[in-house]
Amino acid sequence: MSDPARILITGHQGYIGSVMAPLLVDSGYDLTGLDTGYFEECTLTPVRVEIPSARKDIRDLEQADLEGFDAVVHLAALSNDPLGNLSETWTQDINLGASVRLAELAKAAGVRRFLFSSSCIMYGMSEAAVVSENSPLDPKTAYARSKVEAEQAISALASDRFSPTFLRNGTVYGLSPRMRFDTVFNDLMGSAVANRKVIVYSDGSPWRPVVHVQDLVRAFRAALEAPLELVSDQAFNVGSDDLNQQVIDLARIAVSTVPGCELEVRAQPGADQRTYKTDFSKFAGAFPDFSFEWTPARGARELCDAFERVGLEYECFTDARFTRLRWLEHMLDTGALDDSLRWSRERVGAQR
Repeated sequence: MSDPARILITGHQGYIGSVMAPLLVDSGYDLTGLDTGYFEECTLTPVRVEIPSARKDIRDLEQADLEGFDAVVHLAALSNDPLGNLSETWTQDINLGASVRLAELAKAAGVRRFLFSSSCIMYGMSEAAVVSENSPLDPKTAYARSKVEAEQAISALASDRFSPTFLRNGTVYGLSPRMRFDTVFNDLMGSAVANRKVIVYSDGSPWRPVVHVQDLVRAFRAALEAPLELVSDQAFNVGSDDLNQQVIDLARIAVSTVPGCELEVRAQPGADQRTYKTDFSKFAGAFPDFSFEWTPARGARELCDAFERVGLEYECFTDARFTRLRWLEHMLDTGALDDSLRWSRERVGAQR
């Protein structure tokens, strides 16, 4: 079976999309991006590849936008729990409503494959020691609920002509041109370099299934190229069993990587205690030749070297551009976005 030739990637200007686009271009795909541009300006390092793209809100798509594509890689979303807390309505409209409509339009347009970027966060704080794809889903936040409900609705569209695949990402870290410091390991490493101090606000015991962004985008490519019978209407936790890490161990790796860095454990009662240890055996069984190349220690060295090269200081580390919630709040406060999280008329007019 030949690989898909024409691919539409939504959210190509995001943290993951900015890494995925160059990989797919290098792999020979005819790639088109679609992004509303929220994070276009949020660059820490140069964007390596610019691809043909449309600047459009996924809530506004029509079937014509999907015509002629062999596959859709759907990354665009309000991307974490704090954003869901900002407005549950926005999270439902974008992560759920627009995602399901995108899948419906793709199916109607004859798109064969649909890769949905989901999350291991949907398992909640499971009572099971380790959660697998068969574990009960227990979403605790608007973001997690949006992913669960979108998976269920898109799965109902599966047919012999339309094959969705759900990739439940672990906690992503690693260098991206459009960097984020609001994921746990990126935050620890940014603080280590900028402040020469790492602060753990919990007791450090929560587990996170960390996965490097380079490994993650390679996993998406593997799913994109897999036989349809292997991945159609299937969910996969994306990561490796040995990459389940406790927060305190990630903090110690950060401290040991950055010279002169200190560790402080505050163990505050109200700190984030979300914990999820994940079973990745289904992915390993489906893709036996795939290897996760990045360990947290290797990823820490990559981040340390990159942050030192750009001269990362406290002002940059805490810049709103690199924390999704703060950046959207900034654009709302300045009037760039309206109360529906769409570009304001003044901003659109200035762009024209």
